[in-house]
Amino acid sequence: MADPDVSRVDVIRSAALGTVAHGFLGRTGGVSTGDVAGLQVGLNAGDDDAAVIENRSRALAAACPGAQLVTVKQVHSPDAVIASAQWPEDSRPEADAIVTDRPGLALAIVTADCAPVLMADREAGVIGAAHAGWRGAFGGVLENTIAAMEQLGAQRSQIIAAIGPCIAKSSYEVDQGFRDRFIAQDAGNEVFFEVGNPSHWQFDLEGYAAERLRKAGIAAVDCLGLDTYAEEDRFYSHRRSVHRLQPTYGRQFSMITL
Repeated sequence: MADPDVSRVDVIRSAALGTVAHGFLGRTGGVSTGDVAGLQVGLNAGDDDAAVIENRSRALAAACPGAQLVTVKQVHSPDAVIASAQWPEDSRPEADAIVTDRPGLALAIVTADCAPVLMADREAGVIGAAHAGWRGAFGGVLENTIAAMEQLGAQRSQIIAAIGPCIAKSSYEVDQGFRDRFIAQDAGNEVFFEVGNPSHWQFDLEGYAAERLRKAGIAAVDCLGLDTYAEEDRFYSHRRSVHRLQPTYGRQFSMITL
């Protein structure tokens, strides 16, 4: 099979992760068409299977060339799993974060407004990838990812995290009940909400995730500040597709490898 065409794939990298091979991808450079036109990598997006396979090949070759793709069945949980090898597609575990200390495994998560978080302890040779929607972040997926990395020898004081493209506060309207849930968890969470329409608020998912990471005691957090909802030509967005009454929505990859 010919090498996948990666010349147009948009790979966003975090300077904080340094030489660790990684990438936050968007919709540029793929072969899908219609409402999900571009580099659509979701398996359950109503997309053509052949297009998804091609897009995944392009994404992997552009961000983590030569690595084996490792994904999970994401269910908006707080659960993190350890990968020691690539598992078969039909036996992927249900989880929302993956960690490993094995070179050559590209840990990948899909998002379409939720926050993708890539982590690395370069000294220990341990990496992680987390899908942090509000449910996962609220439930502790980021802390659980750090704990799983520690099981493999990482030290949280050496872990660097980067938060990739996600829905921004200006695009993320939530209701009073949503805010009340967060304030009940920690009164300090009020700083992540800004007054919006009557009985509604604008929620800062990226800021909330970053604060959870900082409180966990890691070395540094790099927030890329990219809004999936607003940047239509660059990213897929679940909320944008809902607002437009589209029948489906695309997903983008974020991945990291040793």
